[in-house]
Order: sequence, then C-alpha cells, then structure tokens
Amino acid sequence: MNQLFSQISTTVAYRTGRSTTFIVALLLVLIWAPTGPLFHYSDTWQLVINTATSVLTFLMVFVIQNTQNRDGTAIQAKLDELIRSSVAQNKLIGIEQLTAEEIAEYDHPFCVARCVAGRSIWLFRLQIHASLASARRAYATPN
Repeated sequence: MNQLFSQISTTVAYRTGRSTTFIVALLLVLIWAPTGPLFHYSDTWQLVINTATSVLTFLMVFVIQNTQNRDGTAIQAKLDELIRSSVAQNKLIGIEQLTAEEIAEYDHPFCVARCVAGRSIWLFRLQIHASLASARRAYATPN
C-alpha cells in the first residue's frame, strides 16, 4: 500500500508541477468565470469552483507532504553517506532526530565559523538593524 501511494504521489507531484497543468487549471477558471451570468451567479455556480478547489487542495496536501518526506529522507541519507565517507565529524550523523536545542548545540561551532567567515546572514541582519537604528536616532535628534 505504501509503495502504491509513493508511486501515485510521485506521479501526481511530477504532473501537477508542470506548466501544462497550470495552464489547464487556468483555462478551467477562465471557462468557469464567464459562465457566471449564464447561471445568474447562483450559489450552485459558486459551489462548483469552491468544492473543486477545496477537494483538490485537501488531496494535494497529502501528496506534497509525502513527496517532501521522501525527498528529505533521501537528502538526509545522502548527507549521512557523505559524512561517513569523509573526514567530517561522524557525530553529526542522525542529528535530525534530536530536539531543536540539541541541534543548536551542535550548530554553535559552525555558526561561529560562518560568522568569522563573514557569511552569516544573521550577522549581516544585525549589522543592518544596528545601522538603521543608529540612522533613526541621528535623524530623530534635533540639531
């Protein structure tokens, strides 16, 4: 059953992610919208599009989640293999199973290294925030 669902969700995710599918959905809406005057914008006319979009959205949540779960697991397996086959720290294998606090402890040395290398977006944001705050204070101070 899981194998069948995985195959179906992979196929559905692939096909719904294509531009052709978007164009078909857009055409359906463009065909539906002008029919409003024909049906006097009735509740049934609105119910058709509302029901169709609600059902499709509900089903797509499960398809997308299944695809994301498999992709995440595959990426994690690949990363674990890279760690095992390199001189990297093997203690990082499987840390995705830890709590957020435990992961933060492992991440701290890497965060420091990123800051030192000047590639930390957080450091950059803090610098920007400090600059803006300084500019605001300078602008607000009467001459």
